[in-house]
Amino acid sequence: MYCVKETGFWPVLDTVVMALYRAVVACKTVLDQGVTIECRAKINTFLAVGPPDKRGWHPLRTIFQEIDLADTITIEPAEVDEVAFSVQGVPAENTVTKALRLIREHEEVPPLRIHVEKRIPMESGLGGGSSDAAGLIRHLFAGRSEDLKWHTARAIGADVPFFLYGGRAKGTDYGDFISPLPPLPKRWLVLARPAEGCPTPEMFRKLEEKPREFRDFPTEDELYNDFERVAPCGSLELIERLRVYGADDAALTGSGSVVFGRFPDRDTAEDALAKISCEADWCCLSST
Repeated sequence: MYCVKETGFWPVLDTVVMALYRAVVACKTVLDQGVTIECRAKINTFLAVGPPDKRGWHPLRTIFQEIDLADTITIEPAEVDEVAFSVQGVPAENTVTKALRLIREHEEVPPLRIHVEKRIPMESGLGGGSSDAAGLIRHLFAGRSEDLKWHTARAIGADVPFFLYGGRAKGTDYGDFISPLPPLPKRWLVLARPAEGCPTPEMFRKLEEKPREFRDFPTEDELYNDFERVAPCGSLELIERLRVYGADDAALTGSGSVVFGRFPDRDTAEDALAKISCEADWCCLSST
């Protein structure tokens, strides 16, 4: 598997040994001293949903964009495992506990105290739980193969692989095959969520009732989301309000219920945030 013929055995062996050494040092730092990591949210600037396959899974074409809204995870050594969140309502079996369990199938990880400071709303289309899981994989699998990281991430959820890399990227297949895209100039965003939620299984079921073309990727940086066809009125109203308040464009992210508007500058975004705060159940300023 190594390029022994071209590079010689010993230089390649040195490279492999150094990679393993760096992985051990990185993991040891986490386990012995503790570490705090940032787990950023995402928006989908494009999301097309195909018809379900034989397994009932929907192929996707999507463009992910990482944004600066983030959870933080503190990992420390402990006597027994302890996973805690700063908010209520997180089930005992969650993306963080699942990631830790899967990591331990390949890595000897002693008991850890993990605290997740949640700033990304749950079940919002912003990928908070997926990003938290990817954060653990990145740090506890430091130096391990990209293939192992990807398969571990994919076992947790289809959008978890994107958060291993972040930035801006295409997602194909079920959104889990990631192709990096060139970054775009920074954009200011206002995120807003209505009081009405969007359970993902229900959104897919409703979408199946509305036949449509499986759209290909856009040639321009346009916003599009198939789920807007079945989004609750609250989300659609917030999209329209963001446009009224100065957004260049606005859309739903993921299957919702959070929407976002892209603004020409920070001042316009802050003005819009002040106005929409009276109409949204939650809102915040962010950027790409």
